[in-house]
Amino acid sequence: MTNLLMENRFIPSDTADITLHLRHKRRADIQIFGSQRTILLMHGATLPAESLFDVPVGEGAFMDLLAQEGFDVYALNVRGFGGSTRPDGMGGTPEAALPQVRTETAVRDLSTAVDYLLVTLAIPRLCLIGMSWGGTVTGAYTAAHNDKVEKLTLIAPQWINDGVSRLDPGGPVPAYRRFNVQAFRQRWLEGAPEQRREEILPAGWFEQWAAVILASDPAEQDGVIRAPAGVIQDVRDYWSAGKAFYSPEKITVPVLLLHAEWDLDVTTQQMRNLFSRFLNASYRRWIEIGEGTHMVVMERNRWQVLEEILLFLRVDPHSRG
Repeated sequence: MTNLLMENRFIPSDTADITLHLRHKRRADIQIFGSQRTILLMHGATLPAESLFDVPVGEGAFMDLLAQEGFDVYALNVRGFGGSTRPDGMGGTPEAALPQVRTETAVRDLSTAVDYLLVTLAIPRLCLIGMSWGGTVTGAYTAAHNDKVEKLTLIAPQWINDGVSRLDPGGPVPAYRRFNVQAFRQRWLEGAPEQRREEILPAGWFEQWAAVILASDPAEQDGVIRAPAGVIQDVRDYWSAGKAFYSPEKITVPVLLLHAEWDLDVTTQQMRNLFSRFLNASYRRWIEIGEGTHMVVMERNRWQVLEEILLFLRVDPHSRG
């Protein structure tokens, strides 16, 4: 394999005393990438970027595999996640503050990271990849800033629910959630047939993932980490109330949607409804992947996610007749 360079960058946000963590990987033998080969990854509502995109399982971490293919790969942690600053409201008990890190705040953090990269790399646009809640964040950003986005990939993105979201536990919304890492295994595999669960999540992969996510929170205690709960309030105010947080019709760049059949958090019908809304994208694709859950990027069939992303990003729309 080609030698990869890795660095962690910490950049100022638009809020005093809040710093954002950017993880970066690229091939050592490539110096210039350009807009079509620069990627910024955006995580979901609970799991920080490194636990989705930088766990070294199978053929390699998600970021590594993209970088090996010649892409300049960045992964953002918005405030409250991973190596980024926790807001003050996450320092006390969960009941002591309002829900922390609403989606509009995450969009601002993404905007800060995009502007930083465009200036630093001297490129006009970059490619965005968002997963789950990250699909809302990247979708909302793109709808407002098509001129700064080359292509948009959404993996199992949030959309309007038919009922109550699985993300919403009910009751008052706290400042942050206490996330039990080991207990998550059952929820992760719940949608898959019982006899297929060990197959889609190979031996040792969960343990490697758990080690990465436990290390992401300096206040981890007894296998429990903190996750901002602002997204829960947004689920109630938007997705479970039948309202979209952003307008897909405002997106004009190429769009790729990726989804797995056993995903209980985002259903195939939700994907169908969302896909129909990208009316003004220069072109759009929706790929349904068999035998995968909401966490397909960390499962056996993640190679299909990677292959579809690589195909999408390599196609030059300007060369099409």
